[in-house]
Amino acid sequence: LTPGHDPVQKVTLIPRGQAKGLTWFTPGEDVSLVSKQQIMARIVGALGGRAAEEIVFGKPEVTTGAASDLMQVTNMAKQMVTAFGMSDIGPWSLQDDQSGDMIMRMMARNNMSEKLQGDIDTAVKSIAEGAYQTALGHIRDNREAIDEIVDVIVEKETISGDEFREILAKYADIPQENLNKVQAELV
Repeated sequence: LTPGHDPVQKVTLIPRGQAKGLTWFTPGEDVSLVSKQQIMARIVGALGGRAAEEIVFGKPEVTTGAASDLMQVTNMAKQMVTAFGMSDIGPWSLQDDQSGDMIMRMMARNNMSEKLQGDIDTAVKSIAEGAYQTALGHIRDNREAIDEIVDVIVEKETISGDEFREILAKYADIPQENLNKVQAELV
């Protein structure tokens, strides 16, 4: 439901590794160039499971299930701030030449001012918190769709992206640009 998000390819509750269920997405045509809107949509999507737990079960009942998603969110938000210049800190990269030498990276971080480190942390937290509020809104506003999707997945174990969109479209408006991506896949 977030504009710019990659189309859902498949949703399953069949466990894979530590994941108790997964959603696969079909990436856009050029994965080397990703817009700020696309990264934000991915962050919102990654926070969807945690947001659903909070809305459905309440804050005291959220689980550790989103741990991997939270690491992804933090990494994407940090890259937006420190590598891609996609924050209020400024349009420049705050990362050195990603040397494989861990000691050199630690020294570079130690040479960064405490204020700049604080600004980076604040910007990363702001991106994640804003995305989480968006995810919570999507879950709250589309609870009926989620309940139907869950019922179908529990029955079938796996559904295609088309089945997912068909159910979702009964309850919500899917952004046109997201539907255009699905159509482009078919061509």
